[in-house]
Amino acid sequence: MQALQMRTSVHHLLRKCAQSHPVAPALTFRGVTQTYTEAWQAAESAGRQLRALGLQQGDRVAIYLEKRLETVSAIFGTSAAGGVFVPINHVLKPAQVGHILTDSGARILVTSAERLGQLTAALAGSAVEQIIVVGETLPEAGGDYGIHLWNATPGTADSIGSTIDIDPAAILYTSGSTGKPKGVVLSHRNLIVGAESVSTYLHNTSDDVILSVLPLSFDAGLSQLTTAFAVGAHCVLVNYLLPRDVVKLCTAHGVTGLTCVPPLWLQLASVDWPEETAARLRYWANTGGRMPKTTLDRLRATFTQAAPYLMYGLTEAFRSTYLDPAEVDRRPGSIGKAIPNAEVLVLRPDGTRCEPGEPGELVHRGALVALGYWNDPVRTAERFRPFAHVGQDWRAPELAVWSGDTVVADDEGFLSFVGRADDMIKTSGYRVSPTEIEEAVYGTGLVRDVVAIGVADDALGQRIVLVVSPATAALDERELVAALRPTLPAYMLPSQVEIRDDLPRSPNGKFDRPRIAAEVTA
Repeated sequence: MQALQMRTSVHHLLRKCAQSHPVAPALTFRGVTQTYTEAWQAAESAGRQLRALGLQQGDRVAIYLEKRLETVSAIFGTSAAGGVFVPINHVLKPAQVGHILTDSGARILVTSAERLGQLTAALAGSAVEQIIVVGETLPEAGGDYGIHLWNATPGTADSIGSTIDIDPAAILYTSGSTGKPKGVVLSHRNLIVGAESVSTYLHNTSDDVILSVLPLSFDAGLSQLTTAFAVGAHCVLVNYLLPRDVVKLCTAHGVTGLTCVPPLWLQLASVDWPEETAARLRYWANTGGRMPKTTLDRLRATFTQAAPYLMYGLTEAFRSTYLDPAEVDRRPGSIGKAIPNAEVLVLRPDGTRCEPGEPGELVHRGALVALGYWNDPVRTAERFRPFAHVGQDWRAPELAVWSGDTVVADDEGFLSFVGRADDMIKTSGYRVSPTEIEEAVYGTGLVRDVVAIGVADDALGQRIVLVVSPATAALDERELVAALRPTLPAYMLPSQVEIRDDLPRSPNGKFDRPRIAAEVTA
């Protein structure tokens, strides 16, 4: 009987709070609040419908919705039914959604009627067999799949067999430097241990009210749910529109915890916060990029009672480091030390440890290391490598994740971010693949050559600049950007286009990216 109370699957976070905090508020969206009992019943109902549609253990369920109560029900209901949830950022365009559907092999899609109407081409090459539509109207059927209305009738999911904590729970898609997004497979253990670790160092309790601003397809966004459910806190959902909307929600709900990315913090720091609202915030946290010192100072002056947490994470390990708020004055540019139940190392290419002050690659080991990249053993082997325990040859091999990020540790072990080893662009809190942008630009037929680079920007982290040579005699920058809007989400659109007759190349014939970047930033 005791085993039934263990948290071995991610939905157990919600189930246990329904037992321990049955009438406490769990989720709020647009004025509607679910208690923990109601949230668990909604997840059970979602799981029951998924099983009725033929979901088998390990099947993938793609969830392409804006943030709302049903999105959370679908996530935890998928876990309760024994499936693997695949949350898709609602700002992605059909081309990106199609790639995720096809790559993940999702058999079931949960979406809205409006979004479904845009996915005809995306569904054509996918494995989707059943579609659940959230809303009141069932759209006309089309294609070789069944369409069903979301069923909110309470009921428990059927027996799911022997899912254990090291089984896959979720696939989060993240951009890679060499092409389309790749799926990071997270186990139930990854998500549960991550929730316990983060809620521990943030000192979360059932008294907290957490505002969920970041996308649930983003590891830090999903973490807002899991950390809340780990302790019985109240999570308020919002699809970010304007800075003042965040302020209004914080005021209305008495928000005590807020995690954002640097571009969003820059916007929130520029608006007026009611004194009582700002004073109620117990902590605020930054992730997804380095916080500019001016923004940090402004936020600390606004939220005078709140503890600032500067964090670093990568999807492949969910969360890696945080800076103790007591150290912010001494080390405002540091990403801190390893979170609880993780070890973070700074290693040379040969795997030996760097000395203090010597730059090296950040390597994360422990219970939060993901299972690998979905259906991609080659890239998994490149990033997830065996970790050698000196003097412990008897131990079974352990995989650690090599981040691709260069960091340096000081004499006390505090880490500072130096840069990335690849060409990834970090903009608006997203990691963007230059190759994916370039493929979209080529697809317009308007250019002969293109290189996408990231240029430092105080507001965005990096802004995207295209350097192109036209396919015809004339090319208008506005025409090119307009042609990209139907295929790229707003955060992947260029802020600047430089048009040249030819692009410089290296001796091996490849585009000379370092030279192009130097010329753009000169």
